[in-house]
Amino acid sequence: MLVEEAVAGGARFNKACEVVGLPARTVQRWVHSPVDGRHGPRRSPANKLSQRERDKVVAVATSPEFRDMSPKQIVPLLADRGTYLASESSFYRVLRDEQLQHRLTRTRPPSKRPHEHVADGPWQVASWDITYLRSHVRGQFFFLYLVIDVWSRMVIGWDVHESESSEHAAMLVERVRQTANRNLDGWVLHSDNGGPMKGATMLATLQRLGVVPSFSRPRVSDDNPFAESLFRTLKYRPEYPVDGFATLDDARRWVATFVHWYNHEHQHSGIGFVTPADRHVGADVEILDARRCVYQRARRRRPERWSGDTRSWSRPQIVTLNPENAATAS
Repeated sequence: MLVEEAVAGGARFNKACEVVGLPARTVQRWVHSPVDGRHGPRRSPANKLSQRERDKVVAVATSPEFRDMSPKQIVPLLADRGTYLASESSFYRVLRDEQLQHRLTRTRPPSKRPHEHVADGPWQVASWDITYLRSHVRGQFFFLYLVIDVWSRMVIGWDVHESESSEHAAMLVERVRQTANRNLDGWVLHSDNGGPMKGATMLATLQRLGVVPSFSRPRVSDDNPFAESLFRTLKYRPEYPVDGFATLDDARRWVATFVHWYNHEHQHSGIGFVTPADRHVGADVEILDARRCVYQRARRRRPERWSGDTRSWSRPQIVTLNPENAATAS
């Protein structure tokens, strides 16, 4: 009746059958012959396994020796011992009938979303990561270590090395502390789950400085969005050497130039189109106020050009890393 109603409404017969979960040929047979005349086999096959033989197959397949093997492995091993119980297909059929045939899969440990971190000023939450920088030698790379303040988007530490290690990461954090000349107790430092991030040297340094480590879920790059976004900006700069860097010093010089541009010249869209350096020290407040005054004067001169309010040039006050509710992401 459901299929007929759907077809009468303009649906295709095959699609209607698919939606209700029935083969189209079965529905056709029901319509033409409501009584199912199929009776199945009238007698058991002569070579059917007896119940005793089936029990023996189940006992062997579930024994400690063979329970982690497939019938394709069990049958040859039994043959090597001069024993024949049943064919591989019979093993599979018996196990399927007894609901003992399951696909073995490697389960991953459950991973929780990282804790939400909220910043309403600089030096509260930071993010760091490592990215590859191509060299002129095929298959060899330099490694850029970079730390960004989540609230201001300012790069507060970086270095380039020829290898990845927790020792390099620990030295970078120590350099950040010395350059800023401040106590990092309670400072949240977020990263992914890479080896350098969770190495013993790095974790010991964070503990000594009172830094709170935070980690992304395994294989989830979206949990570290600020660092990933910065790396994309870096590698899409017009002057980025697509052919790679010749030496380590060349890579460091280029990154130094990029960091200066990013911190002091780049008008960042996520923080009101001011530079990260201005926001980091609070100079963006005056800059945004001046922009509002410019727009207000322009509106007073030509009010007909505005059908509503002028651009607010508002200052984002709160930035959230890995918000619990994605709809409230800043």
